[in-house]
Amino acid sequence: MTKQSKRAVAWRPFTSNCCSVEDQTILGNFSRCRPSRSEFSKNIAPLPSFRRLSFSDLSRSSSIRINEDLALSFGPDLYDFQLSELRAITQNFSSNFLLGEGGFGTVHKGYIDDNLRPGLKAQPVAVKLLDIEGLQGHREWLAEVIFLGQLRHPHLVKLIGYCCEEEERLLVYEFMPRGSLENHLFKRISISLPWGTRVKIAIGAAKGLAFLHSAEQPVIYRDFKTSNVLLDSDFTAKLSDFGLAKMGPEGSNTHVTTRVMGTYGYAAPEYVSTGHLTTKSDVYSFGVVLLELLTGRRSMDKSRAKSEQNLVDWAKPYLRSSRRLRCIMDPRLAGQYSVKGAKEMGLLALQCISLNPKDRPKIPAVVESLESLQQYKDMAITCGQWPPSPKSSRNSNNGVFSTKSTTRGGNHRKSSPVTPIRKT
Repeated sequence: MTKQSKRAVAWRPFTSNCCSVEDQTILGNFSRCRPSRSEFSKNIAPLPSFRRLSFSDLSRSSSIRINEDLALSFGPDLYDFQLSELRAITQNFSSNFLLGEGGFGTVHKGYIDDNLRPGLKAQPVAVKLLDIEGLQGHREWLAEVIFLGQLRHPHLVKLIGYCCEEEERLLVYEFMPRGSLENHLFKRISISLPWGTRVKIAIGAAKGLAFLHSAEQPVIYRDFKTSNVLLDSDFTAKLSDFGLAKMGPEGSNTHVTTRVMGTYGYAAPEYVSTGHLTTKSDVYSFGVVLLELLTGRRSMDKSRAKSEQNLVDWAKPYLRSSRRLRCIMDPRLAGQYSVKGAKEMGLLALQCISLNPKDRPKIPAVVESLESLQQYKDMAITCGQWPPSPKSSRNSNNGVFSTKSTTRGGNHRKSSPVTPIRKT
C-alpha cells in the first residue's frame, strides 16, 4: 500500500467559495451556502434529535479541526482512530485481508483487541479506505460519519469509528460475516439462498428503510441495492453505505431536487429524468431488489439478449400470475419456494416499481406484506408447480450466472456490475 501523501492528486477540502448549486445538494443543508437551518435539527424516531452539525465547518477545516468537531459532536459514540492503528489491525491494508472494492475505495478486514481503546471490545471489523481518485470523496465520507454516527438500528450497519489524517479518510464498521446479498444471489460458488432466508432478508432490509423513512423529516437512502444489503451470521440484513443518503423534503415540499446519483437499474425513473427525490424513490429500488430475490437475475445484465437486459422490463409481464411467475423464478431454488408467497412477493414488487410514485406503497406497508409471507408452506416442488415447461426453463436458465462478482466473501463494498449514475 503506497501512502496517499505520495500520490500526484491530493485531497482538497470542500470550501464555501467553490460551492455550486449542485454541490449544495450532496448533503442538503450541510453547506455554507445555506446556513439558515440545519436539517439535523429534526427528530428521527425513536432516536433523540440529530445534533446540529455544520457541513461547512467540518469540510473547510484541517483534519485536526475536523477531528475536534466530530469528537465534540459525537463524543464516545464514535471512536477516532489513528491511521497507524488501522494499518496495524489490517496488516498494512494487506491484500490478504481485502474484502471488496467499490466507488469509495477498498475495504479490508481487521481485528481489534480489547487493549486498543478503553470500552472497545475485541472484535473483527471492516475498514473502508477512501480512494481520493475514485468516484466518491470527502463529502460522501462525511455524510456517512454524520448519518451512521447518529442512526442506530438493528437493520443498519453499525459505524464504530473513523480516521481523518491529512488527506486520508477511513471508516470502521462492524464486520458482517455473511457478506452482501449480491454475493449470495449472483456468485457461482455460493450456496443458493433458501426461500425462507430470502424472505427474512427482504423483511430486514425493509425494516431498515422503514426506520429511515419514519422521521418527521425522513432520510432518503438513495442507493438501495443488493450490494449494500449486508448479512450477519444469522442472515440478518443490515443497510450499509450512506454516502449518498439525503434528508427528505421539509414542510409542504413534496420532493428534494438533487443531482442524479445512484446505480442504473435501481434508480427510480422519475428521479433519473427530473432529479426529484422522495422516499418513493427508495421504494422503487426496493421493488427491483425483490425481483432479484425472485429471479436470481441482476437488475441490469448486458450479457443477455437485449430484451432481457433490464430486469424490470423483462419481468413485469410475468408478475401477475403464479403460472407465469414460475417461468422466471430463480432456478437455483429448484422448486423449493412457496407458490403463494412468490406470487404475493411478485405483486408487491409490481406495486413498488410502478411508474407512478403515488401508486407505490409506503415501506411500513411493505414490511407488513412481507411478514405475512412467512406463513406459507406450499412448496412448488410438492404442489406440482415445478419444473416449469421445458421452453420456459431454457429461457429462465439462459445466462443467469454469466455476470461474475468481483468481490470475496464477507465484503462490505464492491464494484457494481452496472455504471453508477453520475450526472454533473
